Order: sequence, then structure tokens, then C-alpha cells
Amino acid sequence: MDLQERASFLGTLAEYAAEARSGDGRLVLVSGESGIGKTALLEAFQQRSKGARWLWGACDGLLTPRPLGPLFDIGPQAGGELAELCRGGAPRDRLFAAFLGELSAPAVFTVVAMEDLHWADEATIDLLSFAGRRLARMPALLLVTYRDDELGEDHPLRVVLGDLATGRATRRMRLPALSMTAVQALVGQQDVDAAELYRITAGNPFYVTEMLEAGWPSVPPTVRDAVGARLARAGPGARRAVEAAAVIGTRVDRALLLSVLTGSGVSVEECLNTGMLVGDGNDVRFRHELARMAAEARIAPQRKRELHAYVLAALEERGDADPAVLAHHAEGAGDAKAVSRHASAAALRSSALGAHRESAAQFERALRLRPDSDKARLASLHEGLAWEYALLDRWEEAERVRRTALALRRELGDYLRAGDDLSTLSVTLWRLCRGAESARAAEEAVEVLEPLPPGRELAWAYARLSVARWSQGRSDEAARAIDKAREVGERLHLADVESYALNLAGMMQVESGRDGMPLLEKALQVALDAGLPESVGHAYTNLQEAATRLHRFEDSARYFTEGMSYCQDREMGVYSLCLHGWRSWGLLLLGRWDDAADICAQLLDRQGISPVNRLNPLRVLGSIRGRRGEPGAWELLDEALVLAERLDEPEWIVPVRAARAEVHWLAGEFESAAAEARANYARALGWVNPWASGSLAIWLSRLGGPAELPPELPEPFAREMAGDWPGAAAAWARLGRPYDEALAWLGSGDEAGLRQALATFGDLGARAAAAVARRRMKDLGVTSIPRGPRAATRAAPAGLTAREQEILALLSQGLPDREISRRLFISERTVHHHVSAVLSKIGVSSRTAAAREAARMGIGTLA
Repeated sequence: MDLQERASFLGTLAEYAAEARSGDGRLVLVSGESGIGKTALLEAFQQRSKGARWLWGACDGLLTPRPLGPLFDIGPQAGGELAELCRGGAPRDRLFAAFLGELSAPAVFTVVAMEDLHWADEATIDLLSFAGRRLARMPALLLVTYRDDELGEDHPLRVVLGDLATGRATRRMRLPALSMTAVQALVGQQDVDAAELYRITAGNPFYVTEMLEAGWPSVPPTVRDAVGARLARAGPGARRAVEAAAVIGTRVDRALLLSVLTGSGVSVEECLNTGMLVGDGNDVRFRHELARMAAEARIAPQRKRELHAYVLAALEERGDADPAVLAHHAEGAGDAKAVSRHASAAALRSSALGAHRESAAQFERALRLRPDSDKARLASLHEGLAWEYALLDRWEEAERVRRTALALRRELGDYLRAGDDLSTLSVTLWRLCRGAESARAAEEAVEVLEPLPPGRELAWAYARLSVARWSQGRSDEAARAIDKAREVGERLHLADVESYALNLAGMMQVESGRDGMPLLEKALQVALDAGLPESVGHAYTNLQEAATRLHRFEDSARYFTEGMSYCQDREMGVYSLCLHGWRSWGLLLLGRWDDAADICAQLLDRQGISPVNRLNPLRVLGSIRGRRGEPGAWELLDEALVLAERLDEPEWIVPVRAARAEVHWLAGEFESAAAEARANYARALGWVNPWASGSLAIWLSRLGGPAELPPELPEPFAREMAGDWPGAAAAWARLGRPYDEALAWLGSGDEAGLRQALATFGDLGARAAAAVARRRMKDLGVTSIPRGPRAATRAAPAGLTAREQEILALLSQGLPDREISRRLFISERTVHHHVSAVLSKIGVSSRTAAAREAARMGIGTLA
């Protein structure tokens, strides 16, 4: 069939290729529904490309994808170092670097095609992110295809596509369905009702061609029936060959297919003669995954199990198959022992490559079909799964499987592993904001392990006990536990324990108001030198948090950027979420509230985010909404208080209490504000850092004065309490905190200072705080009080943020939330929040009215 209505796309690809040849590399994201012709477009472009080296890779539609599947497809084609690394089981850092080397090779212009990334594993998505961020200055073209209608809200690819969307190298290309005219051209002189064919297929090229191949006028109602009609015309041998190929996969190794067909008298050529498969170099492939799925669906269950068993045996005999593929066929064959063996190996390999979601799925598969009652092996599988859940920030599931492992270890009398499970459980419970339970688990771990010879497990138990003791305010005991952890770690040369202990010591210094950054930098370096990804991620999160607490905002931004790059490249979601949470807090302090609110909304919209990772976005977004007089502040701050109190750590409780006191104060609820500030004030004076205790003391001062001042009260607080409002404001200005600078003026009688504060509140959109400033000015008899936002704020229509203007522009096109979500790569819930804010700000109650208002404001042209 001719390639219809794709000439303009081919021309655009040629332009991108020319730009890439000149050194401006391009990442082209080719999207569209299944059967729309993405592969056909790339193949047609390849035929028109002269003098280019093409490397092809694809993701598989397996229940659990093979990690870095496209890269391992590309390796043998590229040859050289990349091929050697793929064969040798190299770590992902070296694989990624070698892939980048292939893209940047000056001797030949390289085009890489990666297909079906809607099936991608995390490691492949990380590879796309890694290459996409570096492609702009390389003479290479990277073509990526995916089905955009199969990306759910929480699909990891959506996040990466959103990050890459604004990149210099990135281009988008969405293929539309064929028009009625194109369908008529495909029908040609055949006796076919083109209008009816167009109606049935909705212009999907694959459906159109399959229907025409199936014969007319009896058009099959589905593509499955169309494929069945095609198979019905083939002989029994060809049908058996196609069935075997369908079980193997979309791309079929010719030698493997011949091995499965041995003794059947059927040849590979019979597959090709059906027209369902085509040659692909030395191998063959289905014309489309839909055709493979349709062929597989026709296989009787018993026959399918037999074919999976044949494929499994052939792959095991070869000895070089990916364990994820082996596990897939073992499960299809119903071979429980083989599933346990291969799924366990696949889980470990996936984890090593940074594909933690796939690793968890493989551990789940091994547990689901475990063939025996070996309790030690069963405990190990649960421990492995708990670790993967932890890295994915799925802590409720991590607790469940870790407790199962602990019960099994106790049954076996394996006190060493039971103690280690207790120690790790303490971390899990802390992540779930269950502070008291976490402390008990840490204490019990030490009790179990201390009678045994000291090892890694005891070192970690001491380290985790120190966290519990510090959280309880028992700083001396915490320091002793850290010293014990470091002593065992150094004796046994445990770099991960050393890094962890340095992190704890550094953060304790920061919490005590001292500079713990040198210790934290050393913790990072130890982890980097030892090649410990989890320890590196942990160190980056602590460095960013510490820099933010110490008001070193440039350092904080640098650690955020470096940490995100490191963690995203290794798919460590738990640390990425921590980094984003502390980033939102830093942006709040700097007055970049729109950016902070966007981060918080996206974090809170994520499914399964751990309670401790909700704390920062809850308190930050609650503060912003309270300051702006927007609805929803108390729901956020109420949840934050519940989680903080469950965690039972003043370093979390105090900032939440301070935020709640402020929002009450802004609303004129002074008794409630004072009650919030007093609730944890005594405990805060005991040991939390001076900035945290000062944040409560200042509210008590504004409401009548604290009974006792914190030691070493930071300068801005001390100056305001002494009545030096200009000095306090100047101190906040030096720290780069504009909102706090403006707040400091509100107790003064200085008209110029109050006007400056009002202007700052206007710039920030802090309507509730601005109202307080106006009341203060009125009480002082100030005349000509500004009633609205400053000119700079008025320049944004209706006070809309940049994101809200973008949302309104899409609303004006009549787009539903789901489509806006797809275009902006944010969740539907986030879109809903933005839409509500937009309607409120422009003073309308419906989307239709919003569209009219957008046209009046000239915003529709922004889309």
C-alpha cells in the first residue's frame, strides 16, 4: 500500500536530519495511536536517507519489560565497545556513556530509532532522558515513537516527555488519521464502499489495509477478525509457524523460530508468505503488534503453553537470553520452578540497571509462582521486593513484605537477618510518619544484633538508632550511636555506613544551628568514590535541605540540579521526591510562589507518594494558599499537622505549627494563632534549630510575647522583637526572603516601610497579607492607600500566573482537562486545581464564560 498523507512529515524529518548533520542534534518524539503508521513513516524516511547509519531498537509488549531492551537491540548493530558492554553485563553508567559515544561518533551520521516507548522500562526512560538532555550539540538524530493514548497519568514516560519538551533538541510530531480522500486512494479500483470503510476504521492506516486484505464486502468488525481471515487463507503449516512467531514476540529471531519449528516440517518462509510477517535483516517481524496480538489470541490455551515451553527450552539451551524474556516464557509455560529461577535473576539484573519498577514486578512474579516451601529463599525474595518498593517510594507495600520477611526469619531462627529486617523496617515506618513505631523497631534491631559478632547489619542498626534518638531529642545518645556505627563501618570498610553516618552528623550540626556542610560534602564524596547510588542520592537530598535551611539558596539550587540529574538517571524516585519537596520550600522562601505551588501540586497529585514526602508540599502549598487568601489552605495544613504529629519530630511539627499560626493571624483569628504557636513551643526550645524555634517565637511576639526566648535567636527575629523593624527587614532582605522582609514592617509605624510591604505583597499575590497591611495603614491614619496590585502585577491579566494563562488559553479552545493534561504533561487533578483558580481570578463560573473572557483578554493566542 502507498504511504498516504505523510509527505509533509517526511519533509519535516528531512529538515531535522539536516540540522542534526550540522551538529544541532534532534530528538523527535513521534506519537499517535496504534496502527497510525509510525513505523511505516520511519521506514519510508530511512529509504530516503542517504549516507546515514541507522540503529533500531524497540520496547516489547511483555507484562514485565526487559530492562534497556532498545539499547540491547542497538548494541549488536553498533558493534565495538557498546556491543561488548551489552554482552558483558556492564553497569548502566558505562552503557549510557557508550551509547552517547555512538551518537557523537564523527565518522558517520547516526540515526537511532527507538520504537514503542509506551512499553518502556524505567532504565530505558532514563536513557531517553540522559541522551535527550545532551543531544543538542551532537551530529545525531534520535527518533522515538510511542502511543500517546496509552500513557496514563502516572506513566513515568509522561514526566520525562514533559522535562524534555522544552529542550533545545526536542521536536514533536503527532501523526493524524487518514482523511476520507486518502482512504479512497487506498481503495483504488476495488469494489469497496470507501465511505463505509472510512467510517469503520476511522482512517487508521493499519485497520484500512487489514480490512482490504481480508476482502470485501464482508468487512470484519475488528482487526482481530481481519487477521483471522488472512490466516484462514493460509495452510495449516503456515498457521502453526505464525502462532509460534506470535508467542516469541513482535521481532522474531529467525534461528529461534527455526528451533521451535524443528520437526514440524514448516519453514520460516511460510510465515512470510502469509503477509503478516516481513523480513527484518536476518530476522523477521510482524507487520504490526496488533497483528501479533490478534494471531496470539487465536491460539488455544494448551497450545500456547506448549509453544512457550518450546521457546523457553530453546532459549535456555542457547544460554544468552535476557532473564526477563526467560521469565516471561516460563510463566507462559506454567513452569513454576523456571519462573522462580529466571524471575529472581531478572529482578536482580533490573535493579542493577536502575529499572526498579521492573525489578519489583519480577520479584512479585517469583513470589506469585513460587514452586516450593523454602522459607529462606522466600524471605530473601520478600526482602528484595521490599527494597525495590522503598526505592519506588511505595512504603506501605514495603512494610507489608518486610514484615513477612521478618516473620520468616524469626521462624528460621535467623537472628542476623531478622535484626537487619527490623533495622530496615524502622526506616520504612519513619517514611510512613509512624515515629514511635520506627523508634521501637530501631531499638529492637540493636537488641537482637548486639549479642552477635559485629557486622554490616549491626553498623546499620546503630546508624538507624541514632536517627530515632535524635528525633526523640536525645542528642547525646544519638551521637554515641553514630560513633558506634562509624566504628564498625570503618573496621569493616563499609563505605555506605560511613557516608550515612557522615550525613547524620552533618544534619545534626545543621539542626543545632551550626555549619554541617563539610561533613555532608564528605558524605557525598565517600558515596561517589565507592559508586553507591543510593548513598549518593541520600547525600544530595541532605545537602540541598541543609543549604536551604542555612539560606544558601544558590548552593541549594545547585545541589537540586545535580541531585535530580543523578537520581533521574538512576530511577531513584524516593530521592527525586525529597529533592522536589525541599526545592518547593526554598522557592517559597525566595518568593517564587508560582513555581513552588506547581511543584507541590504535582507532588500531591502523585499516587502512592509516601506520607513523609507529602509533608513539604502540604505545608508549602498550604502557606501559599493561606497567604493568597485562596481556598483549600486548611485542608492541606490539617493533613500536614496529622502527619507531623504522627512522625513525632519537632523539626517537622514546628514549621507546620508556624504556618498554621500565620494563616490564623492573617484571618484575624489571634487566639487560635497564639494557641498554634504555643502548642509545641516548649519542646522547640529544647533542641530544634534556632530558625525553627524562632519561627514560633516571632508569632508569639506578634501576638503578645513568648514566655521564654530561644537561645541564639537569629538576627531578623531578634531585631523585630526589639522593635527594630527596619533592621529586621534589612536582615531578611540580605537572606533573600522578600515575604518575611515585608512582614517585618507590619508592626512598625513607618508609612514608607508599610507601603513597601504592601507593594511586595501585591507582587507575590499575597492578598490576605496585603489586607493586613492596609488595615494597619488605615489604623495609623495613612491616606491614599493603594487598593490593588502594582503595575507589574497588573501586567499579568487578572493576576494570572504564567501557567494559569497557559491553562486559560487551552480552555479557550474548548479542550477538556484530560487533553490539557496530555498537552502540558501534568496530571488531570493538577489541571483541575488550575482551572478552579483561573475561574476564580477572572470572576466567571463556567468554562464557556472563561473562553469568552480569554478572547476579550487576548489570551487565546497564547496556545
